[in-house]
Amino acid sequence: MGRRSRKNLIPARTAGELDAMQAAGEIVGRTLQAVKAAAKPGVSTMDLDLLAEQTIREAGAIPTFLGYGGFTGSICTSVNDVIVHGIPNEEHILKEGDLVSIDCGATLDGWVGDSAWTFGIGELAPNAQKLNDATAWILEQGIQAMQPGNRLTDVSHAIELATYEAEDKWDVELFIVDGFGGHGIGRTMHEDPFLPNEGKANRGPLIQEGSVLAIEPLITLGTEDNFVDADDEWTVYTEDGSWAAHWEHTVAATANGPRILTPRY
Repeated sequence: MGRRSRKNLIPARTAGELDAMQAAGEIVGRTLQAVKAAAKPGVSTMDLDLLAEQTIREAGAIPTFLGYGGFTGSICTSVNDVIVHGIPNEEHILKEGDLVSIDCGATLDGWVGDSAWTFGIGELAPNAQKLNDATAWILEQGIQAMQPGNRLTDVSHAIELATYEAEDKWDVELFIVDGFGGHGIGRTMHEDPFLPNEGKANRGPLIQEGSVLAIEPLITLGTEDNFVDADDEWTVYTEDGSWAAHWEHTVAATANGPRILTPRY
């Protein structure tokens, strides 16, 4: 038998590298906790961004998103029909019932943590609450597929099947956003391979013990179709104005099961 090509493997991190990635990820988790606690009616998305930057820098890390491809925020603040990549803005004031997705990255000692969390401002409308609860659960199912010996699209397939199951579980129609998904991560935020949020199982590179992926389902209430704001060239909206949720963790495959490197405790 010949040696397996490295191209057919998702790179493996050492135990020390995983610890270093988790150190960065824990800063992300604490930042998300701080942002959620501050997110109330009357607060602007820029207020949240300034808090996030302060929290990351006080922990000795660097906001990964700030300046990335020209992005002007330390976090992405995506509200209601914005799926992802919302730019913090002092004129965007949160109000009761908004559904807010915060995507955050931090770089510490050259390693990156990346995570997203969606939550409501006060009480959500019933379908928005169902969407958010379902997306959180879908992420959990994707994470469970992050096992040594599985292939990349086993995670994709788990997310797709979980979305179908969640429709029945929460009695709501759900849609997987087209063209977006997870990714490899390590010394830089976006590394190969791209991780689709749907597809057939048992395809793509092999997940090894120590492989790391950012797993991130993006789910909407109305459509898979989306468009990028022509003015800022960042903000991604649903085509039909339906609301979206985005949950993400950086996850390592280990002999003891999936290890979340971006815990929120």
